Amino acid sequence: MLRAGLFGFPSAGKTALFQLLTSAREAPRAGGKTEANVGVSRVPDDRLDRLTALFNPRKHVPATVEFADVAGAGGAQTGAKALLDLAPFRNADALLHVVRMFRDPAVPHPSGSIDPARDVRAMEDELILADLGVVERRLERLERDLKKGASPELRREQDILLRCRAALEAAQPLRALGLPPEDAKRLRGFQFLSAKPLLIVLNLDEADLPQADDAVRLAGLEAFMSGAATRAVPICAKIELEIAQLDAADAAAFMADLGLKESGLDRVIRASYDLLGYISFFTVGEDECRAWSIPRHTTAVLAAGEIHSDISRGFIRAEVVGYDALVGRGSMAACRDHGEVRLEGKDYIVQDGDIINFRHAT
Repeated sequence: MLRAGLFGFPSAGKTALFQLLTSAREAPRAGGKTEANVGVSRVPDDRLDRLTALFNPRKHVPATVEFADVAGAGGAQTGAKALLDLAPFRNADALLHVVRMFRDPAVPHPSGSIDPARDVRAMEDELILADLGVVERRLERLERDLKKGASPELRREQDILLRCRAALEAAQPLRALGLPPEDAKRLRGFQFLSAKPLLIVLNLDEADLPQADDAVRLAGLEAFMSGAATRAVPICAKIELEIAQLDAADAAAFMADLGLKESGLDRVIRASYDLLGYISFFTVGEDECRAWSIPRHTTAVLAAGEIHSDISRGFIRAEVVGYDALVGRGSMAACRDHGEVRLEGKDYIVQDGDIINFRHAT
């Protein structure tokens, strides 16, 4: 399951978005202790819906994203300091910064004015400072350890961390470094916040919905969004709340009137999924049609392990058919008759939309 952490300044709409994304019925209670509230959202995927209609299974299981929201201390602790000690944020695959663009005199901004570019930069600086503290403490320990006895591994870690420190001191997030995989693996245990992919969720004013596609420019974030592993998605939480209270038919009509092809919530979930470079493959049958989340370039044997480790260990072959072929033919049998079901080995790179049946030894 993918994991994402939501954060932002007070009154940006972060907790409301968390409730909408995860169908939480009540806002979390604020208390003296900073905690994380965790909920799960389904990844919208029309392909799984069509496969379910085709096979009519007993179970329909979409891919999911786990969202975490900071709660406690009256909602005041919203930056990096509040995230450092919370496992759902340290372990998150991505961070979502909810940024206020809506105008409401009844809900004052803590900084006194609406300035999304300022808010994004301020939060980015907090993440960078938090990571800089972690790097400096680790470098101090490494220096002591190297005096006791040098080793190539410790030297390599020191070299990487010195590079990280230089970037952070230059106000650059670690996600922009582009470290090679082996170096990134060495740093994984630190769970650096500024190394995580960042999704900027722009919470628009209702009046700005017609200009949603131009939200990044209106927010003054064009330069910021040119950074690595950074993406933005516009929503209007006020409208999303109204949509959430309607039945499916009325919600569709309401969105059509607003010129929206899909809800903002679906866009946030899908953008979180895409930001990390994940794809879906499917398993189908009378018992269950299910979407499985994997990183791009995952081999068949590793994809099998997402279902069960025994399937990966006993992997023999993968029966693979493309989504378009299966939906076009209407059945696996018809795809076999037309030679569209392939047998692939362990090193096959799974493609987005593959329908796979894993043959394995028991």
